[in-house]
Amino acid sequence: MEDTTAPSVTKPIRCIVKLGGAAITCKNELEKINEETVDIVSSQLREAMVTGSSSRKVLGMDWSTRPGKPGISCDADDFEDRNLDTSSFIVVHGAGSFGHFQASKSGVHKGGLNKPLVKAGFVATRISVTTLNLEIVRALAREGIPSIGLSPFSCGWTTSERNMASADLSMVARAINSGFIPVLHGDAVLDDLQGCTILSGDVIIRHLAAYLKPEYVVFLTDVLGVYDRPPSEPNAVLLREIAVREDGSWSVVKPTLADTNTQVEITVAAHDTTGGMVTKISEAALIAKLGIDVYIVKAATTHSSRALSGEVRGAIPEDWLGTVIRFGGKGNGNC
Repeated sequence: MEDTTAPSVTKPIRCIVKLGGAAITCKNELEKINEETVDIVSSQLREAMVTGSSSRKVLGMDWSTRPGKPGISCDADDFEDRNLDTSSFIVVHGAGSFGHFQASKSGVHKGGLNKPLVKAGFVATRISVTTLNLEIVRALAREGIPSIGLSPFSCGWTTSERNMASADLSMVARAINSGFIPVLHGDAVLDDLQGCTILSGDVIIRHLAAYLKPEYVVFLTDVLGVYDRPPSEPNAVLLREIAVREDGSWSVVKPTLADTNTQVEITVAAHDTTGGMVTKISEAALIAKLGIDVYIVKAATTHSSRALSGEVRGAIPEDWLGTVIRFGGKGNGNC
């Protein structure tokens, strides 16, 4: 039975954002960040969170040195008359080339902490994913976003047979109430029955959405959205709007497909211990059933910028490319 400490936030959550691991890292290169994408996404998040930020000087909050980069200076006077209030966003990121290889090599996702390899892999996985978390927090901070890294393991989140068992959201709520932007990540966590497992960022987002009720959720990925088959295949069709029903069935609203029973074909990298796009779509559908629209869109594009700002809520603009997953009512539909 899931045990969640119910949070109390002082203002509504506007958006929960998932930074897909495949978008923010070079997934086929071990522990390599896609710096260009991360920098663009961080800038887009600043513009979505802070009204009028595009016309003002960015006050960076990363005052530490970085290898190969000039030192960051801090002018205290710049902060005297600056309002640092931001919309209430929560950021969750995947691991990409950080953590997945370590977890897969040692079998952390299968449990068995009594095995030396699994225990070592648990440590190695957490070192890797928290390293990435720090870099994402720093990138956001350089854009003047008051971001705070929060790890599910350190916050006491646990699972039971890989299903969420306990999630204390009190630190997330306190960070939001204090004016910070929480940045969570997929993590290695303890499991009541199998010892340990991997808790994916997509599952974390669904859990946060259920209890914090954001206005909308955005998944930033390395492809334009959800396709009817792997996007690399000829004639792959971008599914622009999907309706999810209470019974778990779904139907494609846009575009009109010749085959109304079209299944979404998914491929998952061999080292991906979290289920990849399969988990993403499943969790997005569960969020949509809560009445919260979910936007799946390619990171670091004009389309992602518009989704983050909330511009594409309601009727989908014809020139916007991405996938919207929405609650479509009770009726019966074809899966």
